[in-house]
Amino acid sequence: MKILLTNDDGIDAPGLAALESAVAWMGCETVVVAPAEPHSGCGHRVTTDRPLRVREFGGGRFAVEGTPADCVRIALAELARDAAVVVSGINAGGNLGADIHHSGTVAAAREAALHGRRAVAASHYHRRGTTIDWERAARWLEEVLRRLPEETEAGEFWNVNLPDLPADTAMPAVVECVTDSSPFTLGYAVTPEGWRYQASYHDRPRVAGGDVAVCFGGAIAASKLRVV
Repeated sequence: MKILLTNDDGIDAPGLAALESAVAWMGCETVVVAPAEPHSGCGHRVTTDRPLRVREFGGGRFAVEGTPADCVRIALAELARDAAVVVSGINAGGNLGADIHHSGTVAAAREAALHGRRAVAASHYHRRGTTIDWERAARWLEEVLRRLPEETEAGEFWNVNLPDLPADTAMPAVVECVTDSSPFTLGYAVTPEGWRYQASYHDRPRVAGGDVAVCFGGAIAASKLRVV
């Protein structure tokens, strides 16, 4: 089995290296097709009005001058046609609740599910000013991937969010939960450059049992999403 890895933080992101470590236990051939530059927050944008430049590094690694969805599209069409599983991440920051609509990480997994592949989007929530232990993140995600059901219904994929916990914390619980539909708080401040969004991500609205509350509460949130 061949696994396609991608992200939205760019091919040099530490989260992508952690993702490669997290899937190593599968013993499968991996192909990395990731954006040449970060595309955080780009959503499911695709490029059809210009050529996509692709740089090959060897060893099954490719950098695409396009979005995460572009990476999956060109990979499944040309670079890794026989990839059966697509894993996107590990994103440096949460992709919870309403985040799924603007997340490039989630969009890559959604694009893969559209084409009938088993797909997982993986992100790591962290508070402003904290750093991510990528080695630990890889261990946690490996365990989550071992536990996720191998089969999903057509058009379904998984969205996984790791919590922000102190160093040396044991593996947290993995909780299957719904995606919180609460909207973001709308808050902007006037700056010389224009209006700047300033609402707190951590203080965002949430409902009990939803992915935001689960992840902020210290567990790993695993939500099953549909492409439409």
